[in-house]
Amino acid sequence: MARILVVDDSPTETHQFVNALSKNGHQVITAASGSDGISIAAEELPDVILMDVVMPGINGFQATRQLTRSESTAHIPVIIISSKSQDADRVWGERQGACGYLTKPVDDRTLIETVNDVLSA
Repeated sequence: MARILVVDDSPTETHQFVNALSKNGHQVITAASGSDGISIAAEELPDVILMDVVMPGINGFQATRQLTRSESTAHIPVIIISSKSQDADRVWGERQGACGYLTKPVDDRTLIETVNDVLSA
């Protein structure tokens, strides 16, 4: 069982991710904004972070960059999950430090497989 932080401003998306992850034995923490995600990650030190991109205030790319560059959270893998599906978005996400990039909508099986792959790496 892993502790996973879901950072997404959409209650519908968050509910889907929490449901899928919980069914597979993971403990889920949520944040509704990039800035809250950064704070909660530093406080809770989850095993994995699932990060939306399009959010008000600090977007997911900015939050990922801050998390992966901070000494206290750099060890936490970040998987970006976004509706932004261009190759340039994927490359930009990786340049910010993300170890994975999924495009919404994400089916539960793909989500769990990706999380498990990151956890076993």
